[in-house]
Amino acid sequence: MPRTTSAAAEAAAPRAARRRRKAGAVHAGPLVAVGYVRVSTNEQAESGAGLTAQRSAIRSECERRGWELAHVYSDRNGASGKNLRRPALLEALASLSRGEAHVLVTSKLDRLSRSVLDFASLMQQAEREGWSIVVLDVNVDTSTPSGEMMANVVAAFAQYERRLISERTKRALAVKQAEGVQLGRPRSVPDAVRQRIVLMRALGMTFRAIADTFNEEGVPRGQNGARWHASTVSYLAQESA
Repeated sequence: MPRTTSAAAEAAAPRAARRRRKAGAVHAGPLVAVGYVRVSTNEQAESGAGLTAQRSAIRSECERRGWELAHVYSDRNGASGKNLRRPALLEALASLSRGEAHVLVTSKLDRLSRSVLDFASLMQQAEREGWSIVVLDVNVDTSTPSGEMMANVVAAFAQYERRLISERTKRALAVKQAEGVQLGRPRSVPDAVRQRIVLMRALGMTFRAIADTFNEEGVPRGQNGARWHASTVSYLAQESA
């Protein structure tokens, strides 16, 4: 019988590992977990506070369960939760797909996904490849049938709530427009300052660094604001893009 080539063996190894996991094979030693954290605004990314709290929750849960936490993947710089196409999340999923870990742990559902369709797709991938998803704030654990059912319910209700809020907001804005109310705040920051923000960002400066520079130079902020903040710079950068 011809021997399997090394290349073929390497290609087959991840598939074999997934088959063993799906068949319920017993792991030698503790389960290996990877964590995932994300912040949704640039100001949170720069302060690091949100990421620290998420990492702490993930580490505590892994210690409680006796899991080995191999790595915590982090999407920063205001990464959006609208879809799953985020660099760090894709790295985490690739690690799980290769069989390097058995569980994906995140502290909050909306850090992982804000779309019920995306979350359902993620659960299908996990089932297909033989790994589990644990979401701490809603007690979701797809390694159990009840946890998988709860995951679907929670994701569905989260999307339903967001759509209700969106519809209520649209109706309220339509009423205001019909009454002749001017929506949105006036452009109180000069175009020259906005263009400078765009240029400084292009040069690699953070929103906080730009705010500190403007404060040192005494650049007028507008809207009777006394000081520049990273959140204000971020808003103007997005508005000017």
